[in-house]
Amino acid sequence: MMKSSPSTALAAALAALGFIGLAAPAHAWIYPEHRDIAVLAVEKLDPERRAQFDRLWRDARTGHEQRLCEKVADGQQGVAPACIDWAAFPAIAGDHSCSSKNMLDNVLKSDWILQVADVAAQLKVDLGRIAVTARPDVNIFGKDAAGDVQRLIEDEALRADRQNALRTSDTRLQRADVEYATRAGSNNAHFLLPRPRTDTTPRQYAELTLSPGAELSAVGVYAWFHLSALQKATRLATEQLAPAERQALTRAMLADEGFALHFLEDTYASGHVAGAWGDVSQRKGTHDYYNQAGLEAFTWSGGSDSMVLMGDAHMRPEDAERAARVVTVSLQQVIDHATGRDLPARVPHTPKAPAEPDAFDVCKNNVFERREVGLRATPEAFAQMPDVLGPTPVPGLGPGLGAMPRFRAEVGPFIGFAGSGDMRMVDGGYLPSVTDKGAIYGAELSLRAGLGLDGVIGESGDGLVFGSIGLRGDSSSTNHQPTSSPALAAAGGEAAVRSRFGIATRLRLPFYLIPGDLLFLAPVYLFSPETYTNMAISASNGGLIPWQAGWATRIGRFQFVLGRELGATFYGYGFENTMAVPGATPGAEPRVVDFKSIHFDLPILEYRPYRAFDTKQSSAVLIQLFAGADVPQSATVTWPQGAPGVKLDTIYSIGLRLIFDWRRYF
Repeated sequence: MMKSSPSTALAAALAALGFIGLAAPAHAWIYPEHRDIAVLAVEKLDPERRAQFDRLWRDARTGHEQRLCEKVADGQQGVAPACIDWAAFPAIAGDHSCSSKNMLDNVLKSDWILQVADVAAQLKVDLGRIAVTARPDVNIFGKDAAGDVQRLIEDEALRADRQNALRTSDTRLQRADVEYATRAGSNNAHFLLPRPRTDTTPRQYAELTLSPGAELSAVGVYAWFHLSALQKATRLATEQLAPAERQALTRAMLADEGFALHFLEDTYASGHVAGAWGDVSQRKGTHDYYNQAGLEAFTWSGGSDSMVLMGDAHMRPEDAERAARVVTVSLQQVIDHATGRDLPARVPHTPKAPAEPDAFDVCKNNVFERREVGLRATPEAFAQMPDVLGPTPVPGLGPGLGAMPRFRAEVGPFIGFAGSGDMRMVDGGYLPSVTDKGAIYGAELSLRAGLGLDGVIGESGDGLVFGSIGLRGDSSSTNHQPTSSPALAAAGGEAAVRSRFGIATRLRLPFYLIPGDLLFLAPVYLFSPETYTNMAISASNGGLIPWQAGWATRIGRFQFVLGRELGATFYGYGFENTMAVPGATPGAEPRVVDFKSIHFDLPILEYRPYRAFDTKQSSAVLIQLFAGADVPQSATVTWPQGAPGVKLDTIYSIGLRLIFDWRRYF
């Protein structure tokens, strides 16, 4: 059996956690938003096409009536749905599947997909209670300072409600779909590629995004699967097929189009228009910022009119309406090709189009491959794209002059320092005779290095990993030894615990089920990286039992952190650590004891009232409730020589710590 050293275990744990950072997921519209856009798009179909679509859906459902809903798009579907309608296909695509084939398999064969639909339905209810508003312009030193503060608190309350709804949803989605967090983070398939120049034409941009070897992007992925759907539609309109063949081909066609539309809808999410380049931290930070703040954009169709886009979990009715109009156009093209409608430009009959959904994997591939002969895009296929892509937003420029402002998330390696002050109540002293409780005041200054994974899955997550070393100083305790004498007082031995300095260390690491399990289970990473990475993701999002996820409020963020962090201060290691104790017998001279001890502290509850982050630096103020145990390691009586030894007890404590934390990310 392969053995794992502590250093190997730590390296494996950091490798898995580092992968989370590299694959930081940045989903566009969330499931209920994707589905709402699709429902609205179906409702916009004219009566003739709607009837044709319903007939196509009836064919697709044949043999799967229990799993596929009778209605193609059920606008009244609530929580705990018993089936999946077609409108859910764009929501399941991309975020819960990696190809059209994978999506249809998950819909028809998995048990967890109904759990995902239930979570999404509840999230829609929860977000429906929260208004989408612009962040207030606050000046706490202005004439209306009281009003500004009130508006700020109200805005923070809305933001906290949204974070908590997403926290609950993300936790439940990760339980139902274990690949949820990593599936969308492996490439830029959900983003618009940035324009290389200001004079990039629509045709040049199309070539940039659609050519073989091009990097995956939302426009490119949409076009790939939309073409697959159109090619299957030509067979439906042209060939004489047996009923079973027709049903399978129809099902595959609607799956291809449903998968494609996820990425078409993504083009209207502000964070995905702006956040497509830079390192992981920049992409995620820019994505998150513009999703919340909004983004003004123009369309490829031209004109002076602009639109304000919003993003994930911030969709307004006008956002859904705008995206649905384009989705309707795309859907009409598929319906028209499948029903043989006369068209100015029609994709020619494609007999090689398979009866299976397209299996191109948008999670594993980073660039587009060349399609097989007989399945490549024709001029007629390209002619379909302007009507769909013309009204979509023009993406921003890539790196260089004129690029939109970039923002960073707290993701990646960092160094920093932390300063803290604390007060802890002790249950006595090192001597068994000290039974009175007392207080010790302390201060600590330390250097830190680690890996920031804050909010990789959501803003409530905490994948923070760091180690620190520094210096700590403690005051004398306020309780005293029971036996006092002038000599003991002169020796400074009346306090149960004397003032002293120590070397302070600290380690923080998320855990899956029990503290430290990511270290102990590190060998799993060598045999099954995917399993271990999924465990690390769950750990970063609050653990298997998600009671360690952050809870946002209008006054700050609370988090139960017991087991995530351990502090150890070494007294008597490099610094003097002595105490004077009464003599062994009444009237005997006090004894001087030189000893070592280690004070372990375990933070239990953490409150963060303040946090600021710019492009590379972060600062935060935290308050921790912690428990501690000061464990003596060795004791030697140094005076008077020959005096009997002393037995020292462990001192238990509970306290509060105020921390200022500063980090510089790389």
